[in-house]
Amino acid sequence: MYAIVDIAGQQMKVQENQKLFVNRLEAEEGATVEFDHVLLKDLDGQVQVGTPVLSGAKVTAKVLSHLKGDKVIIFKKKRRKGYRKRNGFRASLTEIQIEKIA
Repeated sequence: MYAIVDIAGQQMKVQENQKLFVNRLEAEEGATVEFDHVLLKDLDGQVQVGTPVLSGAKVTAKVLSHLKGDKVIIFKKKRRKGYRKRNGFRASLTEIQIEKIA
């Protein structure tokens, strides 16, 4: 049993009791959030596809924690010009656990 859901602008395949990291959500730790943009749902071989979303379908998840991702280094250089620029970036993430697909 799985579903494809639009979470914070990204489409993800989710299953029950699965933990995943998504872009930062505006919810407190321990809160329950619902995602109603379900694009596809599979119930033991019965596949339902939305046009573009399934009406009445939703996925509930629990917010476990807010954290920052690994640092990504951005390095720019132009040869023979003495131009070098180094910059770092850490994405703000939210860890959620999928509780129920309905």
